[in-house]
Amino acid sequence: MSGQRVAVVGGGIAGLATAALLASRGHSVDLLEKNDELGGRVGSVERNGFRFDTGASWYLMPEVFEHFFSLLGTTADAELDLQVLDPSYRVFFEGYPDPVDLRPDRDHNRALFEALEPGAGDRFDAYLRSADDAYDMALRRFLYSSFDSPTSLVTADVVRRVPTLGRLLTRSLESHVAASFSDRRIQQVLGYPAVFLGSSPSRAPSIYHLMSRLDLGDRVLYPQGGFTRLIDVIASLAERHGARLHTGARVTGISTRPSRPGRSGPRRRATVTGVTYVDRDGTPGSIDADVVVGAADLHHLETALLPRHLQTHPEQSWRRRSPGPGAVLAMLGVEGELPELAHHSLFFTADWKQNFGDIFGRDARVPEPASIYVCKPSETDDSVAPAGSENLFVLVPVPADTAIGAGGDDGAGSATVERTADAAIDLVADWAGVPDLRDRIRVRHTVGPRDFAERYHSWRGGALGLEHTLRQSAFLRPGNTSSKVDGLLYAGSTTIPGVGLPMCLISAELVLKRLSGDRSTLPLPEPEPEPQSDLV
Repeated sequence: MSGQRVAVVGGGIAGLATAALLASRGHSVDLLEKNDELGGRVGSVERNGFRFDTGASWYLMPEVFEHFFSLLGTTADAELDLQVLDPSYRVFFEGYPDPVDLRPDRDHNRALFEALEPGAGDRFDAYLRSADDAYDMALRRFLYSSFDSPTSLVTADVVRRVPTLGRLLTRSLESHVAASFSDRRIQQVLGYPAVFLGSSPSRAPSIYHLMSRLDLGDRVLYPQGGFTRLIDVIASLAERHGARLHTGARVTGISTRPSRPGRSGPRRRATVTGVTYVDRDGTPGSIDADVVVGAADLHHLETALLPRHLQTHPEQSWRRRSPGPGAVLAMLGVEGELPELAHHSLFFTADWKQNFGDIFGRDARVPEPASIYVCKPSETDDSVAPAGSENLFVLVPVPADTAIGAGGDDGAGSATVERTADAAIDLVADWAGVPDLRDRIRVRHTVGPRDFAERYHSWRGGALGLEHTLRQSAFLRPGNTSSKVDGLLYAGSTTIPGVGLPMCLISAELVLKRLSGDRSTLPLPEPEPEPQSDLV
């Protein structure tokens, strides 16, 4: 079905990708973003010659990006300058004097595991073989499916793997790793990918060991210009295909009309007719649409933009859900170089049980000490910091709790946010051997859970999207279509298939598949490349 009028709510990567794909297929698309900049969480902050990405910083699953670009008639190589990171990342462990480097080289990583735990090299091979198989199965059968056709999953390869899938779904990633490796450092390296999924090793199903295929068995990439460059590229492609992108346009409601009565009488259903919004000057407006795609936070879309009787996910249903972690971010402009840190550096505390318990437990609090992640894009990209200086992005996972507060410039955030940032800076200084780190900071900008809630309507101030527990994975995750409103679809990190940039791109493709009537579990066919002319 082409030529439909589509309104996309939210200008993050999922909304932009949806706008681009639908516009490329002949739909008339208007995208509305409440902030003055596109990108959502994948934003940018500039201070005194430093430019900080405010969100995503790992470029994983490159085949998903390549497939997405192919659907728009281009390639990742044509649109982005991608650099391979080596090391892929560096890990500092509490209680151990030396960090370890993971590289885009399976043989190196295998040898590292063997050095950390005699006999672990062979088990590393087996672990990655299993991860490769699970990843391949996910791409072919689960990630590109809307799960609206149960028979689509009853295939020979899925049925053959049912016993294995059962085991992987019913035990935790933590238990799965511990069954093969006893060294704490190895367990933490293999358990950390749960954080990419907004979860913890003890809460994420072990099917997600497939994530180790990405960082240990493949390359970690970085787009020159940062991840805001990725947003600029997708926005440009959307506009090139005819989508209209509106910033400073806060959607206030999803407009509907009653659907026709069913055979047994009136149904409590409706059909979308468009959206209402308020522009940056406070002037109300509306856009008529045959289809509305909600690419903002699902909790906000459902509970704030629809009346109660048309909500597929009303407020009470969210009591059974988990938002994943919140985050305190510290963006630091540092004078002088920091060779002690790689582009990606991870700092793991010894007591993970306590660390993750503080984040996800009943008595949630900011962990002390906290395991943290540090990105130093100035290692790879000269455009993000003045010459001779470093750009640091520090992320501290914390509970999804807006009471932790908001951030600010130069220590102006809430007391809890700034105290958390100070502790993280001191931990990096101590573990990495940079005792004067705090004294060398020239620019400081912090972000807290309240910022996520206010700027992105993020439920409870969560930083990523719904946590990937078993009850919030695959067909158990909120679906991408409303059960009450015809023509209302969803995309983004709070619906299928999940959190992260690749998942958001896939969620956009799932919208296109729904509108085109494709109920398969496979990615859409890629267009044939344009024939090359011999004429000059």
